[in-house]
Amino acid sequence: GRDLICIQSMDGMLMLFEQESYAFGRFLPGFLLPGPLAYSSRTDSFITVSSCQQVESYKYQVLAFATDADERQDTEQQKLSSGKRLAVDWVLNIGEQALDICVVSFNQGVSSVFVLGERNFFCLKDNGQIRFMKKLDYSPSCFIPYCSVQEGTINTLIANHSKMLNVYQDVTLKWATQLPCIAVSVKVANFQDLKGVIVTLSDDGHLQCSYLGTDPSLFQAPKVDFREINYEEMNAEMKELQKIIREATKTQDVLPESEKQRDVTVTADVSPDLDEESQAIDSEVKAGAVPSVTVKITIQSRVTAQKPSLAVCVQAPLAVTCDQFIFDDLEPDSSETVVLSVFLKENCSPSELEGTCMVSYNISTGIPRVAQCNFSLPLKLICFPAQPSKAANHKLTIDTNKPPVSFVTIFPDFVDLSEGDQANALGFEFLTGSKTTLLASKTSQRYRIQSDQLEDLWLVTKELIHRLEVHFKKQNCKDFACTFSGSIPLQEYFELIDRHFELRLNAEKFQELLSGRAVQFRAIERRLLTRFKDKTPAPLQHLDTLLEGTFREVIALADAAEENQANMFQAFAKLKSATHLVIMLISLWQKLSTDQVAILEATFLPLAEDTQELGWEETVDAAVSYLLRTCLSKSSKEQALTLSSQLSMPKDTSRLKKNITLFCDRLAKGGRLSLSTDSASQQAAVMPGGCATIPESDLEERTIIPGSIAMFSSNGQITKQKSKP
Repeated sequence: GRDLICIQSMDGMLMLFEQESYAFGRFLPGFLLPGPLAYSSRTDSFITVSSCQQVESYKYQVLAFATDADERQDTEQQKLSSGKRLAVDWVLNIGEQALDICVVSFNQGVSSVFVLGERNFFCLKDNGQIRFMKKLDYSPSCFIPYCSVQEGTINTLIANHSKMLNVYQDVTLKWATQLPCIAVSVKVANFQDLKGVIVTLSDDGHLQCSYLGTDPSLFQAPKVDFREINYEEMNAEMKELQKIIREATKTQDVLPESEKQRDVTVTADVSPDLDEESQAIDSEVKAGAVPSVTVKITIQSRVTAQKPSLAVCVQAPLAVTCDQFIFDDLEPDSSETVVLSVFLKENCSPSELEGTCMVSYNISTGIPRVAQCNFSLPLKLICFPAQPSKAANHKLTIDTNKPPVSFVTIFPDFVDLSEGDQANALGFEFLTGSKTTLLASKTSQRYRIQSDQLEDLWLVTKELIHRLEVHFKKQNCKDFACTFSGSIPLQEYFELIDRHFELRLNAEKFQELLSGRAVQFRAIERRLLTRFKDKTPAPLQHLDTLLEGTFREVIALADAAEENQANMFQAFAKLKSATHLVIMLISLWQKLSTDQVAILEATFLPLAEDTQELGWEETVDAAVSYLLRTCLSKSSKEQALTLSSQLSMPKDTSRLKKNITLFCDRLAKGGRLSLSTDSASQQAAVMPGGCATIPESDLEERTIIPGSIAMFSSNGQITKQKSKP
C-alpha cells in the first residue's frame, strides 16, 4: 500500500524513496552517462543500459544491502564499511546505446524485457538471455509493446525519424503507416468506447490520438430485381453527367474571379493612434519605450471557405505579435476578425512601413484560392517629434508647382499646436537615435529634408510627398506634381554599398576560419580518443590544453560571425532605404511613368533578403547590365553582347558602381526604360548619338578617385566636386 520511487541522477546515483521519505542511495559501478531505466516487478530488479553499451540488472535486495552512497569516498572506506559491494545480477552486451527500456508481462508465467537500440530491437528474458532481436533499417525514435491477439506473441509499435509508425508481431512487420510528425513518445490507450487508440506526442508538443485502418461501412446494398437495360435512359443520363463535368472543369473555376465577385475578401484597418500600452515583445531597440500600433483584420466570406488560414507579413526589422491564424470553416455570409499589433523589433529603421495580409482557403470543389490585401503603418510608429536641427550632412530639396502648405495641415500628429500656423520646420527623431529635419520655404515652393544619415531621408521624404498628394487631392487639384532638380547622391550611396559588401566579405572570412578551426578541433579530439583508448598510458603532450584553446577560438569566431551577421542585416536595411530614396529621386528627376518606376524597383530591389549564396551586389549588377545592353544601349554592338548566366559574389564593387554611374548618365541623356524587345532599336533611331560613349578611363577616374563626388544635375552633365580634407 505504499509508493516506492526510484530517481536516477546525472552522476549515476539511484535514490529510492518510500512515500516522501528518503530510504537510501546507491552509485552504479562504472557509470559515465545516464541511460534508460526500468523496474521488473516479477524479479524485483532495476534494469538499465550503461555507458559500456550493455544491459545490466540490479536486484533491489542487493541495492538495499550494498554500500551507502554517502560512504563512497575511496577504496579504504569501502573496505571498512559494513555494507556489501554493489554487484550486478546479469549483464548482456548489445553493442549500442539504448533509447528506451520497457518491461512487460501479459501473463503470469512469462515477462519480457524490451530494449530499443539505435539500430536494433531486443527482447530479453528475465535472466538476460535474448528471446529474439530485430535489425532495423531506420533510425527509431520511440516504441511501446502491447498485448497481441495471437497467443505466445507480443506486438510492438516502433516510430522512427522518417515519420513512420511500424507494427511488429515479434520480429515480423505486420503494418506500416505514415505519421504527420516525428513521434517522441507513443502509447496504446482505451477511451470509453474507443479501444486500442494510438496516442503519439511530437517533438513540438502536438498530441494526437489515431487508429489504423478505415471506418467500417455497415451499409449493405439491398437486392434488386433484374430488369432490362434501357439504353436511351442511360444515354440521356450520360449526357447529363458529362454536361455537369464540363461545367465543373471550366477555366473560370480554376482562375481567380474578378474583384467584384471574389468569394473571400480580407481587409486591414490600422488604428490612427498608437497603443496606450505597448504590445512590443522582445524588442532590441535601445529606446526607453517602443510603441506599437493595432491592426484589425477582417475576413468576409460569401461562400463556404474550407480550412482558411491567415498570414500577416511585415518586413524586418518590424514584427507582429502573431503572424499566423487558423480558423474553422467559414459559412456563407460570415466573417472572422483578428487583432494584432506591429512594433519595431530590431535596432534599425525599416525601409518600408507596409504589411501584407494573405488568406488561403479551399472552395467547395477543393480548388485552393488566395485573397490578400496590403496595409500602411503610420510614421509615428518608428519616430517621434523632436527639435529641428540646422546643420546636417545630407540635404535634399523637393520642388512643387503649388504654394507651400503649413505643416500644421499635413503633419498634425508631429506639430506642436502651440506654434500656430507659422510652423515651417519640423524635427523627427527615430527610435534608433538618428534625427531628420523637414523645412518648408516661406517664399518659394520648395521643401528641404536634411539628416546626418542618407538612409534616414527616405521615409520622411516619402511621407511628405504622400501627404502633399493627399492634401491637394482633397482640394480637387489634379495638376499637383513634385520634381527634383538637385544632384543624385551617388557617392554617399556607394559608401553604403561598400559597407554592406565589406560585411559580406567578413562573413566569408569567418566561415573559412570557423571551418578550419572545426577541422582542427575534430583532429585533436581523434588524437585524444586514441590516447585514452590505448592500454598503455602515454602523456597527452598538452593535447588537452590545445583542445581547450581551439574550443575557445571556435566560440569566439562563432560570436564574431553572429555579430557580423547582425551588422550585415542592419547594413542591408540601410542600403534598401537608400535605394528607395535613389529610385524616388531618379523618378522625380526624369519624371518617369509608373511602369518605368516599377522597372527601376525590380532592378535595384530584387531581393527581400540578402544571403551569401545570392547577394544584392551581383543581382543588381546583372539587372543594370541587362538594361544597359537593351533599352539603354547606344549601339547594336552593345545589344549583341551576352551576359553571364551564373551569378557569383564579385571580388569588389567597382564594376557595380561603374554600371550604376553609366546607368544614370544614359538616363540623363534621354534614355528611357522599357522591357519590350524593340525598344532598343527604336531608341537608337530616335536618339542617334544621344547616348555618347563615355571613355572607360574617364569613367574609372570619376568613380574611383578618392574624395571625389560624382553628381548628376538636371541638364544631364556630370560635375565633380573635391571634398574637403
